[in-house]
Amino acid sequence: MSSLFLRKWISRAVSLTALTLPFGALTVAAPASAAAPASAANLAMIAEPQTLDVMGTTADLVATIMQHVYEPLYTYDAKWNVVPLLADGMPKVSDHGLTHTIALRRGVKFHNGREMLADDVVASLRRWLEVSPRGKAVAKEVASVVTKGPYTVELKLKTLYAPLLSQLALPTSMAAVMAKESIAPQLTDFIGTGPYRFKERRPDQYLLLTRFEGYSARTEPASGLAGKREALIEELRFVPVPSASTRVEGTLSGQFDFADLLPVESIGRLERAGAQVVPIMTQSFGFPYLAFNTKEGVLASQAMRQAVQTAFGEGEMMAAAFGDTRFFVVEANHFPQGTPFYSTAGADQYNQRDPEAARQLAAKAGYKGDPVRIMASRQYEFHYNMALVMAEQLKRAGIKTELQIVDWATLVQRRNDPKLWDIYVTHSPVFPEPMLSPPQLNEGAPGWWSSPAKQASLSAFNQEMDPAKRGALWGKVQQVVYDEVPYINVGKFNSLSGSAQRLKGYIPSAWPFFWNATVAGK
Repeated sequence: MSSLFLRKWISRAVSLTALTLPFGALTVAAPASAAAPASAANLAMIAEPQTLDVMGTTADLVATIMQHVYEPLYTYDAKWNVVPLLADGMPKVSDHGLTHTIALRRGVKFHNGREMLADDVVASLRRWLEVSPRGKAVAKEVASVVTKGPYTVELKLKTLYAPLLSQLALPTSMAAVMAKESIAPQLTDFIGTGPYRFKERRPDQYLLLTRFEGYSARTEPASGLAGKREALIEELRFVPVPSASTRVEGTLSGQFDFADLLPVESIGRLERAGAQVVPIMTQSFGFPYLAFNTKEGVLASQAMRQAVQTAFGEGEMMAAAFGDTRFFVVEANHFPQGTPFYSTAGADQYNQRDPEAARQLAAKAGYKGDPVRIMASRQYEFHYNMALVMAEQLKRAGIKTELQIVDWATLVQRRNDPKLWDIYVTHSPVFPEPMLSPPQLNEGAPGWWSSPAKQASLSAFNQEMDPAKRGALWGKVQQVVYDEVPYINVGKFNSLSGSAQRLKGYIPSAWPFFWNATVAGK
């Protein structure tokens, strides 16, 4: 992997300066506690998390919060390498790549004070394979997960599966290690090994995490999500602030120590403010994508999905979503040039913006005039702006639409019911492993894409262990995506967040984390 690629691939901050503006209308409810903490951070998130079960959802918001509470066996360093976290080292692989023996770190404590053992890890992994959208996909490849002593876990595969460790390392839909006594179909006790422990949740006010004094940190230097983690801030208060403008004003006024995903048009105000505000551009942050319902409704027809794809102009969508060309790129390849999975396969089907051709394809598909139901949330303003453009583009092609604008938690819930929607708007970080995102590549994710071509191309891709050969095989998968249209990768974007100057040590990430950070003067 080239150093140029790594520089482009790894998120980094652009520090700019600003003047604090008065803003007294916004208040953050303080948690009821016996004594004021030595340090606390108010962290403005885009919404109320719909669940705290980090296994049960692919939502980034849940991963952002609960990665402070739960940890997986492996994680990613700053160069997106998979490295051990709760595991003592990388697995020992035998039986022609099918058996993975994982030694665990000793002396790691759960938040209830008990030591983490292999029984906890096995129980957690079995739950992950049963309930996690990502785990369910991996479960099809797994023959067994068993203990081999108090500090050893053995995972056996049915066939070769190259993305295994990447799947185990991902924060979203995390293969989190939980105290086995806390495991239940519906979690009520959130007992992990992380540097912070769950303290209190007041819906629509805040979610409070407090420093875990018994945390067992790794000794390696911090790097990305890997290495030494220290809870230097005593309390983390995650505050749901659905209004993007309120997050901006709270950043400018100093109300928030950090505010996630600000509208890109606010960068001018942040740049013109004073030294107490730091705009943060997270580069190569991710890609917006449009998930299609292939199971029920007007887009269950592949021919109709192709008609919609022909009508869409992704360039218009990205311009409406981000405006400032510093924040987006319009290109058909799912992975950037210079990465192992760069491919131009299917590029002729991208950004067509051809209403007449789309109208003809819809007629051939037997379109009867039923509306395409587009579901989006204004809590991610760029999702909403893209939905407006999509509706107009389909209208030009004679395809009716119905916009369903809901809060993010409702969207995450409704997308599980195929009777309620046809397209939903979302986004994902750009990962170094294609099987990590979007979830539609896995069976059973909302959209329910399944076909012989998908299964054949993904089987060949996932069973190939040679990285060089996997790159070429990804091009065949990308071509199937363009042909069958289970989702549309709209483009690539950088994100804008903001922090108070007093927040020190924050490292930009697709999932903001606050271990190793400090808040000065609080």
